[in-house]
Amino acid sequence: MGTGAVVAIVVAVVVVLALVIWAVSGYNGLVRRRNGYQNAFAQIDVQLTRRHDLIPNLVETAKGYLRHEQQTLESVTAARSGAVRAQEQARGNPGDPSAMQELSGAETALTQSLGRLLAVSESYPDLKASQNMSQLSEELTSTENRVAFARQAYNDAVLSYNNKRETFPTNMLAGMFGFGPAEPLIIDEPERRQAPDVSF
Repeated sequence: MGTGAVVAIVVAVVVVLALVIWAVSGYNGLVRRRNGYQNAFAQIDVQLTRRHDLIPNLVETAKGYLRHEQQTLESVTAARSGAVRAQEQARGNPGDPSAMQELSGAETALTQSLGRLLAVSESYPDLKASQNMSQLSEELTSTENRVAFARQAYNDAVLSYNNKRETFPTNMLAGMFGFGPAEPLIIDEPERRQAPDVSF
């Protein structure tokens, strides 16, 4: 065997090894990022469960004061049930676009109905002064903040994963090994009060 043939074999082996190392590295990078967003979703899951567990106590406390607001209370209860169902589906497949869109919609509906309940409760001084209601409202606010932080971490992990899976040349591996897109979690917040315009 001539020197040229040996060099060609060595070059071929080096190229094959480089391709194998690239494929293993790319695959492992996709797995790490997928595990990252799934772990981040687990943190959202914990906080959403906490949020959902607070709501029946909040409704029960408000029920004694809001006798004429039955529709508002029923709306919160129904929205909570929908959010719990959507959370269970998303828990089974975090990042799945349809499950995450359903969870987004259900959590947005729950946020809006809670906003209406809290707005109505402002009209009832006895309820507003209730220590139990005040404590539950504080816990809910704290939980909402935790949900927001966990959601941001999840969305960042989803962005990192999607970027990795969509960029060349890793996108070829993603297609071959079935790494589908992951969906971020968007929960529409109630409109914040805007500061009044001041002009001189």
